[in-house]
Amino acid sequence: MSSEPQVKIRTHAHKNYKSSYKPVWCAGCGDYGVLNALTKSLAALEIPTEQVALIAGIGCSSRLPAYTRAYGFHGVHGRALPVAAGLAISRPELTVIAVGGDGDGFSIGGNHFIHACRRNANFSYLVMDNAVYGMTKGQASPTTESDWTGSKLAPQGTHQPPFQPLEMALAAGAPFIARAFSNAPNELAQIISEAIKFPGFAFVQILSPCVTFRPEQLNWKKQVHEAFTPTADKREAYLRLLDDDGIGTGILYRAPRPYFQPDTAATRSLEAIAASFEVGW
Repeated sequence: MSSEPQVKIRTHAHKNYKSSYKPVWCAGCGDYGVLNALTKSLAALEIPTEQVALIAGIGCSSRLPAYTRAYGFHGVHGRALPVAAGLAISRPELTVIAVGGDGDGFSIGGNHFIHACRRNANFSYLVMDNAVYGMTKGQASPTTESDWTGSKLAPQGTHQPPFQPLEMALAAGAPFIARAFSNAPNELAQIISEAIKFPGFAFVQILSPCVTFRPEQLNWKKQVHEAFTPTADKREAYLRLLDDDGIGTGILYRAPRPYFQPDTAATRSLEAIAASFEVGW
């Protein structure tokens, strides 16, 4: 973890950030841990609920915004990132957080993921990765191991190498890249807090077990280990990923650069034009 002073997680306040809706996730789903860690982070950072916007696509994990008292948008499959980017750019006073799963973010939303890393708008992206399409009953996802035989659509495995989110994010230009584990709530809350505070696009891959279709992922609790400490050296980050086993956690890369902001002069000009049309009508 970072050598910087850690954010103090105040567990007594985080329940105030949850809505009255009861999650419909399966018992034991890793997404419960993500919800708890996110609300702890928001409480620790003392961000009012009305200043938070959670943007989601489609999937089990994308139900998360409804379980908070923040503003939420449940959009089209794979399209959370352009919506989040547009909101972050047009309403910079808000804390914008996009959430989703590995299928939503790395398959149909894969192109948006690449360009969100490149464009570097000021928002966070939390991906709950269980290496399976859970809501549609257990198909292989982009991050599924090539030899996984648990899917009826690919009973002999996909024979395709899994998508590597951290490597792709680094290559595409993301300035903040991390991996965390849903069953390590304090560590996850700390990393989410660091992502929210970061000035620019912050990507966090969260290992979130699917107990229904990938029960073997329960072993992650014994296997996940701390592997990364933050570096601003891109070459060093690449070298670390060469030895990555996929279940190492921590902040891999943190290298702030100017994030995308609208031209305020141009924005004022457009507002003036719009106002003139209103007067004319």
